[in-house]
Amino acid sequence: MATYRQTLKNAIVVCQQAGVNEMLARRLMLELTEQHQLNLYLVDDEEIDEIILSEFLIGIERLCRHEPLAHILGYEWFFGRKFSISKDVLVPREETEELIGHILSDIDELFGQGELDCADIGTGSGALAITLKAEEPRCRVWASDISEEALSIARKNAIDLSTEVHFVLGDMAQPLIDRQVKLDICISNPPYIKKEEIVERSVVDFEPHVALFGGTDGLDLYRKLLDQAPLLMKERSMMAFEMGFDQQETLHCEIALRFPFSRIEFRKDINGKDRMCFVYFNC
Repeated sequence: MATYRQTLKNAIVVCQQAGVNEMLARRLMLELTEQHQLNLYLVDDEEIDEIILSEFLIGIERLCRHEPLAHILGYEWFFGRKFSISKDVLVPREETEELIGHILSDIDELFGQGELDCADIGTGSGALAITLKAEEPRCRVWASDISEEALSIARKNAIDLSTEVHFVLGDMAQPLIDRQVKLDICISNPPYIKKEEIVERSVVDFEPHVALFGGTDGLDLYRKLLDQAPLLMKERSMMAFEMGFDQQETLHCEIALRFPFSRIEFRKDINGKDRMCFVYFNC
């Protein structure tokens, strides 16, 4: 008799042999049992359901080919909400949850009451834009992406999560500039991996390269957005970026070159690395 416990134990060994993090196997089992409305910790020693066993073994096989767990499940959790995921969008990361947390704190501290015009540039799955709208309903939120396939996923997520976001197709902020939209808050998690940087197989083999690589130093699309900012941002406003842990000095120079009187702050993630950049105009 194969129990949930023994099945998971066997899968962990297989994952270790394939060089795959065993926590992915644990999470796969947890997600599958919850989908079937079972509490894994209560059925741990029971015989495993045949359907769950089949789905789990197929999932382990895909994990061992270094396929992202979110692709296997078809979704990822972000800020407590389930977002549909496909090969056309970047899988939302925990670090990006930290970014939205800081933005929500800044809204409370800097902007008082009243409606705010906000945008997520390069929205992908829509995780940032939808979370911002869900957490701060007073925000009017726009979201742009150059990929129609990505926008299709983002629109689905907005519908599934009952949030109103205005999605527009185009290169970075250009579709908003064309519509003469002016922002209080601009968020972006652009591609920031350097051209020659070595990347995990689960990322480079399965996630869209347009959402990963940002040129020689990883900052090509940051420069593009910063160049667009004078046509996009209100006089009193802020921009927030996720970035690579080793890009602080170069990004600071790019921002200071264009906006010498802005206030620039870098914040560390939970691992103590500089992963977030905030630019404040007259705040």
